[in-house]
Amino acid sequence: MAENMIKVQLLVFGLLFLGSLRLDGQSTPSIIPKYNSPYSRLGIGNYYPGYFSAAAGMGGIGVGYNDPTHLNPQNPASLGFLRVTAFEGGLFSRFSNLNNGKGENDAAWSGNIQYVSLGFPMKNPINESLERQQPNSGYGMAFTLLPYTYVGYDVKSTIENPGFGTATNSLKGTGGTYKLAWSNGIRFKNIALGLETAYLFGKITNSRRLQLDSSSIAYGTELADEISLRGLRLKGGFQAAIDFGKKKDKDKYVSDYKRLLISGTYTLGGSVQSNASRFYRRELTLTTTIVDTLIREFNHIQNGTLPVEFGFGLTFERFNKLRLSAEYTVGKWSQYQLEAKSDQLFDNYFFRFGGELIPEYASYNKYSRRMSYRLGAFYGTDPRTVNGKSLLQYGLTMGLGLPIVVPRQTPSFVDLSLEIGRFGLKDALRETYIQVTAGFSLNDNTWFYKRKFN
Repeated sequence: MAENMIKVQLLVFGLLFLGSLRLDGQSTPSIIPKYNSPYSRLGIGNYYPGYFSAAAGMGGIGVGYNDPTHLNPQNPASLGFLRVTAFEGGLFSRFSNLNNGKGENDAAWSGNIQYVSLGFPMKNPINESLERQQPNSGYGMAFTLLPYTYVGYDVKSTIENPGFGTATNSLKGTGGTYKLAWSNGIRFKNIALGLETAYLFGKITNSRRLQLDSSSIAYGTELADEISLRGLRLKGGFQAAIDFGKKKDKDKYVSDYKRLLISGTYTLGGSVQSNASRFYRRELTLTTTIVDTLIREFNHIQNGTLPVEFGFGLTFERFNKLRLSAEYTVGKWSQYQLEAKSDQLFDNYFFRFGGELIPEYASYNKYSRRMSYRLGAFYGTDPRTVNGKSLLQYGLTMGLGLPIVVPRQTPSFVDLSLEIGRFGLKDALRETYIQVTAGFSLNDNTWFYKRKFN
């Protein structure tokens, strides 16, 4: 029954997510952005960090994070420690306020389905318990669909020209890229290795429209670029756990012990292919009737390069009680090359810190003591620059993990997180935002269960 329930949920959320991708990919006469972030016009858009809702409450940690009942898409080696079949999905809502440093503000709401993932261990934990086996090894696999970058902006500026009067320059963009990943992690004792194979795909539309406001019969000019992207990326990861402290029994998954987790990831610089189309036209301002097509190009295929990325993490854990984590990641975005989007990018870095506390994991009479309480912070730079200065992003996070206990079943979870941060530059354009993420992890331990009769 639990297995069928998970499959139905996967089908429903998968169809909803793919439906949103289809809408993004359709060609429409007017561009209606889902977001309003003018910096997404540069490069291939704003970069999605890729963490799930549980990690979102801990500053977005991922390199040095693993949990036997949660998935972690940022380090495939964490699948070697997975003990249940987990189906995870998440949604977010974001309120942002843009300030240009001159007292002018613009507020916007946005939100969408954030990710869908299914992961499972190839060895069933119930079989290991019944056969009294010590779980010295593990092998996990996961399939994940989530955004890689997103584009959304709607900016208008007025230009005063003594000879021609007032002109309005409108910039709009929408779309983004997505990542479909197949991840595998294998563990022997306390050392795990993982590999993620990811397929990137998506479409980005950028438009610039210039029109004269002083004349009703003036022409307006629109320059529209549409770029489809696709490519492959490989990411490797490792996690090594050093256990210490007194164990109450031989089963390390239920005993009270301490652990130091040393982790790392490395993403190869993959190739990406772009298919660009351009449509430049002139139209009447009032009627938007096309009177002349200046340029019309289709299927301009070009190749590009995505950068190498790597990260290191250090985590202290007291099993089912406390987690403290710190990590450092680097992206060599100066290696980025894509003729269709030829903006110059620079290397970036991120520091992330996070913690989790569970007062009493097995409390019978107080639900609040079974909950996970999370805090985190992050600080880093973006590959894009303005006037030679790297864009900054920093913020604080907090979150809750709410266990859902079903009799004779492994617990599932609802994970909530709140992120308050800033992105951009104070003397240029800066976004102050509040983002709420709600995710769930539906867990089941009966997959690959071998029933035996005496």
